[in-house]
Amino acid sequence: MDHLKPWRLLVCRKSAGSRTSAWIFLIVFATSLALFGCNRTSHESGVYPVTYHPSSLPNVMLTDQYGQHVALASLKGKPLLFDFIYTSCPGPCELLTQHMKLIADKLGPDLGPKVSFVSVTVDPEHDRPRRLLDYARALDVNLKGWYFLTGSPVQIDELMRGFRLERSRDSDGEINHVLGYFLLSPDGREIVDYSQGVDPSKAARDAEEAASSNTLIGWLRANLRQL
Repeated sequence: MDHLKPWRLLVCRKSAGSRTSAWIFLIVFATSLALFGCNRTSHESGVYPVTYHPSSLPNVMLTDQYGQHVALASLKGKPLLFDFIYTSCPGPCELLTQHMKLIADKLGPDLGPKVSFVSVTVDPEHDRPRRLLDYARALDVNLKGWYFLTGSPVQIDELMRGFRLERSRDSDGEINHVLGYFLLSPDGREIVDYSQGVDPSKAARDAEEAASSNTLIGWLRANLRQL
């Protein structure tokens, strides 16, 4: 069922033992792929086509890493690769961002003009624009066409509900993390979910095909693949 996301949440510790937490993440993540990869209909491990297609972009105004307001609805018109991170996460968020960077490298000059990336903090209480900018610069991902967004907790919660996710903490207050990332069509509908085990070239090709689907030739190609 589409509302079940097997890799959805993992606790990210902010403690001094961040190196240990990163190794725990790698072990748990690999295990989750083995356990759940066979439980979703997919042509490739870690790639989960979505058949539930309401818009995932609510009418919300967020703020990017430069302090500029960004209306989510204004991002429609091109495919979006979405993920959820937070800057104090000791390992998993950085791994996810680095994976997204590999996809950005595959897209090359198409990032921005044809495809946009959106990374949204799940810790808006602390991740204000300057912290997001520092995070993006530290990981060398402050690229044109890649938005790092924050807002009020209510706004972030509303956005996450569009992905059938919820922002939560464990019993000691640590933030739970979203492990996968999402491809949205140009009309703002979620069409594919990915785990980090997916080849970045695959996600880049999917985004490029989603961009071309706005044209007649792209539409014909997409439909021929279904025959």
